Amino acid sequence: MQREEKQLDMLLEAVLNRLNDLKHSIGVMIHRLETEYETINWPTFLDNFALISSHLTGLMKILSTEIGTPLRNLTVLPLMLTPERDEALLQLTEGRVPIFSHDLAPDYLRTKPDPGAESRQAAHEAKANNLTVEASMKQVAQYNKVISHVWDIISKAKEDWENESSTRPGIQQTSSMADTQALVAAVGLGNGLTAPVGPPTGAGVMIPPAIRQGSPMSAVSPSGNAPMGKMPSGIKTNIKSANQVHPYR
Repeated sequence: MQREEKQLDMLLEAVLNRLNDLKHSIGVMIHRLETEYETINWPTFLDNFALISSHLTGLMKILSTEIGTPLRNLTVLPLMLTPERDEALLQLTEGRVPIFSHDLAPDYLRTKPDPGAESRQAAHEAKANNLTVEASMKQVAQYNKVISHVWDIISKAKEDWENESSTRPGIQQTSSMADTQALVAAVGLGNGLTAPVGPPTGAGVMIPPAIRQGSPMSAVSPSGNAPMGKMPSGIKTNIKSANQVHPYR
């Protein structure tokens, strides 16, 4: 009995070590994908993936060559169930399982599918087993016919594309380098542009701002007449002397 318990402890320790290595490798890979997604290269990603694959292979090898009593013959039973938060359990599971209650224990210790999923799987298996050979062969033939039709369409499209690519002389030119250079020279340097002869008809003469600002407002009017004098005001004013005594003083 002691020998079997010792072998079981050794097996569990080896499995836990391999699981910790696997968890660490997965965490490192996820961290790199989240932080180094712009600089990570394909060989580095393949190296991380190969490391995870090696840990999985080692874990499967340990489980396949079990030492002592096979794990599938053992039963895991909870020692204590409580609806309260267990800090020791939270620390032991690295924050994943805070409570080990009556409602959660079956889900954590379940080794078979959910009863509803198991019943649906059994119904599908029974339906597949009740299918006759003729019906199954007919369905397989229809499936192969659909696959062949899709394959023919893809193959024909591939052949048409290859023929079109082989017969195409090349990329058709849609621009002229000479015309582009002439346009750039005309816009940037004015090459090829001629100025009009004589002043344009109907255009006014522009006066520089300095001349406009320095000219007085009493300049000659556009009609050539002299500026108009001061117009007489129709309002009569009565200016009194300042030394006149106010009547209300």
